[in-house]
Amino acid sequence: MLKLYNSLARKIEEFKPVKKTKVGMYTCGPTVYNYAHIGNLRTYVFEDILKKVLRANGYKVKHVMNITDVGHLTSDADQGEDKIEKGSKREGKTAWEIADFYTKAFKSDIKDLGIEEPNVWCRATEHIKQQIKLIKRLEKKGFTYQTADGIYFDTSKLSDYGRLANLQHQELRAGARVDVGDKKNITDFALWKFSPKLETRQMEWLSPWGMGFPGWHVECSAMAEEYLGQPFDIHCGGIDHLSVHHPNEMAQSEAAYGKPLANYWLHGEFLLIPGGEKMAKSDENFITLDTLKKRGINPLSYRYFLLQTHYRKQLTFSWEALEAAQNGLQHLYRSATVISNQTDFSSAEALAKAQESLKTKFFEHINDDLDTPGALALIWTALKDKTISLETLLKLDEVLGLKIKENMEQKEEELPEKIKMLISERDNARAEKDWTKSDDIRGKLEKMGYEVEDTKDGQKICKLL
Repeated sequence: MLKLYNSLARKIEEFKPVKKTKVGMYTCGPTVYNYAHIGNLRTYVFEDILKKVLRANGYKVKHVMNITDVGHLTSDADQGEDKIEKGSKREGKTAWEIADFYTKAFKSDIKDLGIEEPNVWCRATEHIKQQIKLIKRLEKKGFTYQTADGIYFDTSKLSDYGRLANLQHQELRAGARVDVGDKKNITDFALWKFSPKLETRQMEWLSPWGMGFPGWHVECSAMAEEYLGQPFDIHCGGIDHLSVHHPNEMAQSEAAYGKPLANYWLHGEFLLIPGGEKMAKSDENFITLDTLKKRGINPLSYRYFLLQTHYRKQLTFSWEALEAAQNGLQHLYRSATVISNQTDFSSAEALAKAQESLKTKFFEHINDDLDTPGALALIWTALKDKTISLETLLKLDEVLGLKIKENMEQKEEELPEKIKMLISERDNARAEKDWTKSDDIRGKLEKMGYEVEDTKDGQKICKLL
């Protein structure tokens, strides 16, 4: 039984899809005006684990992810510059060039992290017609009104607006969340923004309401309905979407079609920097995956770092913790290299029984709202007790996505002659019980990028990540 924490219900629920063996999943993608930071990428890793868990439970997953390349303003108050246009001014490129460049950068990042691409990529600029259609439907049903700068959704027309974030039980004061301007209610949001009269935009389209561009929230509703229908099963995103973006999506979609947008809403928690602040581009305190790589960190080590903490718990980043995770992942690869299916069981039948029991326990963890820390702890215990076969380890890694098999193969590469000579010297030192020399050579090897483990069968050496 797969159980997931549903933000809408505010509790863990048994997962029951709309269709028996198929799952529709929509994940909010990046706004491509800058590089994704590693806090953003934490969300995409959790969503990748979710997709792999769904597949392991026998579901066929249709995964849709948007690319926001227009309409996301610098303020939740529907004010400020379009982030893509702002990026254009910053870098002296066209808005289209900015969007294309950072879309490619994002796709490169997720590849490095072992994240599978969605079945459908959908760019906001390629679905203007669908967004206009949705706004016209809302207009016909009486949910919209016009201001000096655009067409807005009237949240007062919905008695349960904001139930996803429990907003109806919060005291909302003018200016507490957004500036009211000439909006009717502080929670109202833009569906279509008019192009400024004294400014030429690079991204604008003719609509029934005049020249302009869509609001940020409307794109997800329009594209989710286009590719998954309504309702679909799972909508995911970062925890920062819980208070504004997702309630607005839900409001406009339910107002338009009279039925839920999605049945399960999942949110990944923040990555914090030391001091307790969230990592954010707006605060310019963010770290990119490329920064990690330049520091000698394998992106899969960052994935491993994330899997050690539950996706719904805040996680504080530090270089020390990340380096410890890299060492841990290296140890996992090394352990996988030395284990085999010939374990300490009395018979093949006993081995098979033990592996089935281990798999059952693993899925008890992973099906309990994606308990990756518990699943990893189980694997480490089994490795220590020598009760896991290589075949089983690789099977479980299909969910974790740490690419154990590929990295094992790398460890089998021919060692350079200098490394072989040092290993031979260390063998001699150990035979002579010259432990000081042995340790010195170990240190040299580590500086050269190789790690040594002393076993009953002699030295085991592997290249560090």
